[in-house]
Amino acid sequence: MSEDAERLRRWRLLLGDAAEESTGGLGSKSDAAMDGALSALYDAKPEDTSSRRRGAGLGSSAPKVARWLGDIRTYFPSTVVQVMQKDAVDRLGLTELLLEPELLDAVEPDVHLVGTLLSLNRVMPETSKATARMVVDTVVRQIEERIAQKTRTAVTGAINRAARTTNPKLRDVDWNRTIRANLAHYLPEYKTVVPERMIGYGRRSPTVHRDVVLAIDQSGSMASSVVYASVFGAVLASMRALKTSLVVFDTAVVDLTDKLSDPVDVLFGTQLGGGTDINRAIAYSQSLIDRPTESLFVLISDLYEGGIRGEMLRRMSAMKTAGVQVIVLLALSDDGAPSFDHDNAAALGVLGIPAFACTPDKFPELLALALERGDIRRWADRLQTE
Repeated sequence: MSEDAERLRRWRLLLGDAAEESTGGLGSKSDAAMDGALSALYDAKPEDTSSRRRGAGLGSSAPKVARWLGDIRTYFPSTVVQVMQKDAVDRLGLTELLLEPELLDAVEPDVHLVGTLLSLNRVMPETSKATARMVVDTVVRQIEERIAQKTRTAVTGAINRAARTTNPKLRDVDWNRTIRANLAHYLPEYKTVVPERMIGYGRRSPTVHRDVVLAIDQSGSMASSVVYASVFGAVLASMRALKTSLVVFDTAVVDLTDKLSDPVDVLFGTQLGGGTDINRAIAYSQSLIDRPTESLFVLISDLYEGGIRGEMLRRMSAMKTAGVQVIVLLALSDDGAPSFDHDNAAALGVLGIPAFACTPDKFPELLALALERGDIRRWADRLQTE
């Protein structure tokens, strides 16, 4: 197929029947099948909720939707399939159909689908729960493969570097700090620094640890963040050098620390949706911190506070003043910055606590910087410009 013909083909698939005359139509059965799958989703009228209309032939029955899910997996790459599945749920109201096992068997697992399934956890029939758990487990394992080693490496390095020594072995010399500390001993004739004092990275005992508390907002808009944060929590909990606690909250607070050995158990312990009481979650998190200067508190929330705003800000200020390293993430996902409460984010910024979104791939780097008590605000500002 020529380049021009391929371009026309793509435009026809993109624009639908309206472009038939100008593009010359579709020339193969597979293209016609792709067009049918796209039309079933994107020619629908999502505003027509009174009749539960789902557009051109997709219908509202599970068998038809299952066939459609199979078609899109046949004709499109997995990344496109994930987008189309999400659009089907958002545009056509297919959420309730995901309660049926035959549909769960047909879907392409991804983090957005997991969020949808978790929001249905309380109403899901027993016949669907086993299949849903398999879908969630698949996504969790994919995320673990993506982030686990990077996280362990970053955190271990940060903890080791936190213990400086002035009598290091050659392999442990921190050359940047050593040179800065010995600039007064620069010899112009040799164009070099002769160090009188070496600074190196220490090697901490595995029994020496830092405390990490993750507090995760489980309101519906935070679904992807809940998934990623739960997996990170499980990875951190597997490291002996850290004492990791994980709590999720809406208007109530649930401590899921005892489930951290299995992130799938953590996720099925959440209940997405409902209101938000950030102040209550912070109050509970404070009770878990007994070594402030050795503790890291990570709040993952869009900051829409349904509790007492003034107390929430006072508690955050008190933790920071006590020496806790405090981080506020508006999202921990690949979706970018969500809708969030700008007033609360600005108020936290005044307290010296920047609030920003972070992708899962950048989170290990952020953790390492926080454990070394680095400049989080500067790091966040640089992240926004990348």
